[in-house]
Amino acid sequence: MKIYSTMQLFALTRLFSATVFRELAKKGQSGSFRRLLDQTGLVEHANPQATVGEVFDSAFEILKVAGHRDEYVYRAAISHKVLMGTHSLRTASMLNEFRAGSCKADLVILNGTATVYEIKSERDSLARLASQVENYKRVFAKVNVIASENHIEGVLATVPDDVGVMCLSRRYRITTVREAVDCPARICPVTVFNSLRITEATAILEAMGVPVPQVPNTQRHAALQHLFSKLDPVALHNEMVQTLKRTRDLASLGELVDRLPESLQAAALSVSVRRADHPRLVDAVTTPLHAAMAWS
Repeated sequence: MKIYSTMQLFALTRLFSATVFRELAKKGQSGSFRRLLDQTGLVEHANPQATVGEVFDSAFEILKVAGHRDEYVYRAAISHKVLMGTHSLRTASMLNEFRAGSCKADLVILNGTATVYEIKSERDSLARLASQVENYKRVFAKVNVIASENHIEGVLATVPDDVGVMCLSRRYRITTVREAVDCPARICPVTVFNSLRITEATAILEAMGVPVPQVPNTQRHAALQHLFSKLDPVALHNEMVQTLKRTRDLASLGELVDRLPESLQAAALSVSVRRADHPRLVDAVTTPLHAAMAWS
């Protein structure tokens, strides 16, 4: 197995950054991609006929190897094996970096319930895990931690029994070590409110038959928060799931996802780009590598 330097692994990881993805969509090319590619050493081994998309796939294959894996690899695994494997973009939605108390949830999948996935890759510490899990329980009915094999023992020793534990194996398979308990009754309505956009909070109240007071904008936040504090947690959680599935719907990205290489599909689901830029993005990843080496 080829050994990659720290600099090469950093460059491989940065290829999948939001910066590169947005540049490809906005400009149809990316100087950042070309500069990072120089640092990876991939070009000298690439097929002369390779496309930019095929180079991304080659980079991802390297990052998938246990020990090299970063958060993006875990996001991709959940996107492919859970969101688009168990569910679909038509029936489920996904939230990235969603606020929950004093934390941001790595990834949330909304289907019949709201399930949060906290990622602990080989590069991560478990120092904040207990606090993160407690914050997530205040917003989501199901909490999962997905970790590398070498973290599983530490995760089990850190989190309560109602928290699910999943492992991304060395062979890039997700296995369930312990099922998460679905418990919407434990959520905190005020914490949920503070996670939402005002328009979403208003829509939830209206759907639950709660009159929304007409007050000045300066008083609106406090008034809505007060109404949320009186809501039944289970009923609120159910309506939150339905509302967020509608407001954060990913079904419109289905066509783009299908036209991108597998390694970039998770980026398409987590990095926001304008719909008008989708064709430019697809053209960029089908560019021959030799042409992309002239990008600046």
